[in-house]
Parts: sequence; C-alpha cells; structure tokens
Amino acid sequence: MAGFVRWLGHSTVMVDLDSARFVTDPVLRRRVLHLRRRAPVDAPTGVDAVLLSHLHYDHLDLPSLASIGVGTPLVVPRGGRAPLKGFEQITEVEPGMTLELAGIRIKVIEAVHDGRRRGVGERIPAVGYLLEGSKTVYFAGDTDLFDGMASLGAVDLALIPIWGWGKKVGEGHLDPARAAQALALVEPRIAIPIHWGTYSVAWTAHADRKPADDFVRAALEQAPQVEVHVLPVGGGLAI
Repeated sequence: MAGFVRWLGHSTVMVDLDSARFVTDPVLRRRVLHLRRRAPVDAPTGVDAVLLSHLHYDHLDLPSLASIGVGTPLVVPRGGRAPLKGFEQITEVEPGMTLELAGIRIKVIEAVHDGRRRGVGERIPAVGYLLEGSKTVYFAGDTDLFDGMASLGAVDLALIPIWGWGKKVGEGHLDPARAAQALALVEPRIAIPIHWGTYSVAWTAHADRKPADDFVRAALEQAPQVEVHVLPVGGGLAI
C-alpha cells in the first residue's frame, strides 16, 4: 500500500507513505491544560519522524512526544528547539526549505499563524509540510488562507484544519467556510478535515460534528471536485 493515513484527533495524523511513517503534531493525552479529549488513542509506534507545525500547547505536547520516544527525529520550526530539552534528534526548519527523511522528500510550507509557545518573545514561524513520495500529502498545520496554497502542485491528500476546541476560532485559523476556500486553492484529490471535535474545555460539553458538517457543505460549493472524508478519531483511509 503506497499511502495510508490515520487521524488520531486534533492535528495529530499518522501518515504511512511508501515505507516511512510520520506523525504530525502529536497531542495524545486525555487532558492538556484546561482541555479534555473526547476519544482516547494509543501512542503510535515505528515512527520515522515527527513533524511539528508550531509551538502551541495543543500542537507541541512534551509528554505525547516522549510517549513516541525521545530518540525519534523531530522537525520543528526555526527557533523552536528550546522546549525540547532531552530529545535527541531535532531539525529546525523554515518555509522554503526541503529535506529528506526515510526516503520521503519533505517541503516546508508557509503558514499564516503566530507560532510562539506563549505568544510572547521572538517571532517563531508556523509551518506546514508537503510530503512527496509515490503520493503527495499536504499537512497545513494551523494557518489562515494564503496565496501560496494555489502553487503547491499536484496534491493527493490535504489535511486541512477546520476549527479548534472552543466556541469560535481566532486570527490565524480556518473555519469551515475558509477551509473550503483553501480546498479551492490547493485542489487536492482528497481532503480530510482535522483540528476539530477532539478536545473541548473541561467545563463545557464535548464538541459535536457541526464544524465537519459545515465544512462538507461548504466544500461541495467551493471545491466540488475534491473527495472529502470525515474520519472518526482513530479512523483511517488509504490514499
């Protein structure tokens, strides 16, 4: 099988591409600060590298990274090394760079988002990643719309953020309607919505399917040629 992805919730996706396995933004715990997870998952094994889009706590979670293994290679935006004390293999990247890991070519893509850990101090870029093997997979990270989405080239699968964990999304995020606009720019063959319905604030009810349903409707209008799959937490798809 050339490609298979499994959504582990929020922005965490296990991507099996050719003979390599990558995990994006692993946040696996039942509780992260004031957030609670809807569906538990186990830490993935056999991971060749972890791709981190930015430093926010719901994307870079140290205990989750440790559960995958402190020796696992980590790719992190430039300036993001500081929180990762004790991890043995760290590569810092910025938009425009290309690297090769486990036989897969990985392009670092811009993202319109404040990537700093606590929103203070020196600016740290947020990034997305384009994985190029026998299939191409675009992981957008957290981002707003940007013109460069239209110049990624042929994309088999886009992992597109559509919401968050609260009642609204702030600056530097996509909501369902804008995520559908992103599909119209990227024009992938397949899209999977991520960054929705996994975590909620502890004192509120868990998030429902509304963001995903809204995204599906908007995608039918904005990018009807794209095959959209809404996965349950833990669900997978061959690409």
